[in-house]
Amino acid sequence: MNARAQSPVSPALDSLLVSLQLTDSAFPSGLYTLSHGLEGYLQAKRVDQHTMPALLADLLRHSVGPADATALALAHRAAAERRWADVVEIDQRLFASKLNRELRQAATRTGRQLLDTARLALGGEELDRYAELVAQRRTPGCQAVAAGVAYAAGAVPVEQAVASDLFAFAVSFTSAALRLRLTDHRRAQVTLRSAAGVIAEVTGAALDRELADLGGCVPMADVMSGRHERAQARMFAS
Repeated sequence: MNARAQSPVSPALDSLLVSLQLTDSAFPSGLYTLSHGLEGYLQAKRVDQHTMPALLADLLRHSVGPADATALALAHRAAAERRWADVVEIDQRLFASKLNRELRQAATRTGRQLLDTARLALGGEELDRYAELVAQRRTPGCQAVAAGVAYAAGAVPVEQAVASDLFAFAVSFTSAALRLRLTDHRRAQVTLRSAAGVIAEVTGAALDRELADLGGCVPMADVMSGRHERAQARMFAS
C-alpha cells in the first residue's frame, strides 16, 4: 500500500516531507559507512581541518555534481515519464564512471538499501518497477539513480530532489569528518552552511546536463580511493 496516498497534507508539503525523510541522516541507506574518499585523503596526509571544506566543495563541483547529481536528475525525469530503458542506461553509465571497486560497491550497496526502505516507506509503481529491474540484474542499482526514482515516486520536484541529495552528501561527508576528528560539531555546521552556494551552483549545472555529459573527473580522488581500498586498517567502506 502506498503510504503517501493516505497523507492528509497538501501535495507541496507532502513532497517536502518526502525529501526531508529521504535525506535524513537517520534514513537507513548506509551512507553512515562512507567517508566519500575523505579517509583516504587523511591517510595520505592530503587534508586537514582547514582544507576539509575546500575538498568538500571540489568534490561537489567536479565529482558528485557531474556524476551522481546529473544521474539523479536524469533518472528522476525518466522515471516520472516511465522511460525505464532510459533509467537503465543512466544507471549503467553512472556505474561505469566509477573507476574503483570500493566506489562501485558503495554506490550499489547504498542504492539497494535506499530502494528497499523507500519502497516500504513510500510505495509506488516507480519504485516497484525499478526494484524489479535491479532484482533481474538488468541495472546495477546505483544510489543516485535509486534516489532519483524515489524522489519521482514521492512527487518531489527535480530541482528540490537534486539539491536535497547534494545536501545529504555534504552532511554525510562532514559526519565522516567529525568521526575522523577533522572538525567538531559547531564547525561542521559552519561548513554545511558555507556549502549552500556550491550546492546551488552544482544543482543548476546538473539540471542542464544530458546523458552524454554524465561523469566526473577527479583523478586525485580516484587515486585516494584506490589506496584506501588496500589500506590495512580503515574505519569507512569508502
